[in-house]
Amino acid sequence: MQIEQAAAWIRQADGLLLTAGAGMGIDSGLPDFRGPGGFWGVYPALGRARIAFEAIANPAAFERNPALAWGFYGHRLALYRQTKPHAGFAMLLALAEKLEHGAFVFTSNVDGHFKKAGFPAERVCEVHGSISHLQCAAACSEEIWPADSFQPEVDSENCLLIGDPPLCRRCGQLARPNILMFNDWQWLERRSALQRQNLQRWLATVDRLVTLEIGAGTQVPSVRNFSERQPGRLIRLNPNEPEIAHRPDALALPLGALKGIEQLYQAFA
Repeated sequence: MQIEQAAAWIRQADGLLLTAGAGMGIDSGLPDFRGPGGFWGVYPALGRARIAFEAIANPAAFERNPALAWGFYGHRLALYRQTKPHAGFAMLLALAEKLEHGAFVFTSNVDGHFKKAGFPAERVCEVHGSISHLQCAAACSEEIWPADSFQPEVDSENCLLIGDPPLCRRCGQLARPNILMFNDWQWLERRSALQRQNLQRWLATVDRLVTLEIGAGTQVPSVRNFSERQPGRLIRLNPNEPEIAHRPDALALPLGALKGIEQLYQAFA
């Protein structure tokens, strides 16, 4: 059985690389903009205005309509803060504790839920940035700072920020999330680049690597491509796109995040 084989691979590993896409958060109750309901199903006000995900998740949106752009990102920030990571995160932590070099996370998710669930900050690489950090919208400097003091209040019906948006601590102009957006030439990648350096140092210590990829799709294939470039064995959990090009050291499991992790955890014990 493939689950038993996957669990055996993890038992034989000395390090577990967890690579995760948007599918990791679905079982926590977070929306998947590319799922059955679609982006406009989650943000009907943007649907009524025919504003696509690629248009609002874009630096130009902060120039055109800061209240609308921060309505979208402010709603997401509040949602991620309020949502509890599902039980699969704790199971992954428990698996990591059994391996010599533990686990490292590589994720395109900006929700911060791996750290919220207890993964050490120095063992997480957020390749697309973090909604919990801010930068100047004009990139007046290289400064990136926590968004802790910003408590967005959003008119959800109209997807508009109520009140003042966050401002740059250096120049006083509009701030934006430190997230890589579409057509984004001003994203400050220094924080993510340092995380990636931590990841490379960790990988250099691991001899028997297993990569466990969870909920990473093909539309924005950053995570899938990264997973497939790693040495060692690859386990892919994806209910809709589990396929892997034929290789003897890979397993494709058509399972969602929580269900797949639960089955792996039970088989590992």
